[in-house]
Amino acid sequence: MAQIATERSGVLAPAVANPAPLGLCGFALTTFVLSSINAGWFPDKGTNIVVGLALFYGGLAQLCAGMWEFRSGNTFGATAFSSYGAFWLSFAAIFIPGTGILAAITPVLHQALGVYLLGWTIFTGLMFLGTFRSNIALMAVFGLLFLTFLFLTIGELGASNGAHVIGGYLGILTAIAAWYAALAGILVSTKSAFQLPVFPMS
Repeated sequence: MAQIATERSGVLAPAVANPAPLGLCGFALTTFVLSSINAGWFPDKGTNIVVGLALFYGGLAQLCAGMWEFRSGNTFGATAFSSYGAFWLSFAAIFIPGTGILAAITPVLHQALGVYLLGWTIFTGLMFLGTFRSNIALMAVFGLLFLTFLFLTIGELGASNGAHVIGGYLGILTAIAAWYAALAGILVSTKSAFQLPVFPMS
């Protein structure tokens, strides 16, 4: 079993693998599927296909990645993955009939979703500020995600289908950026013959 070099209480602790690629992949795939629907590639009724992904991959797997980031001492990663894992779990809960949430907010659906998305826009803006000393790849993920949430918020609060579609395309770009960052981390961990640059800021 791999062990970390530092001793804790005289005992070598097991090494913790980098959980970021898992969190990024869970986020990317779930975002890609929902954004494809928002962009108009597939019928709106297909939204429910996202529920399973939101529960288990974007939700549970990403939440676990956030907990493992706490273990590895990465405050930013822990906050980001835990929060967006919770985002996807809460999103799934809205569309699960048994919760009654969707039925309850139907009279004010767009306003309710708009406020929900606005909150996540603000949070994502704060997280984007936290990437400025990291690398360009991570900045791209959070910058694009901020714009995605912003246009989806405008689409809901302003009842603008055009803004919603733009948000969908921005979400697709966000997913691609997240997959890129995830692959870069995987290639490093496997000591691949080639690497993807992430362009560190410091």
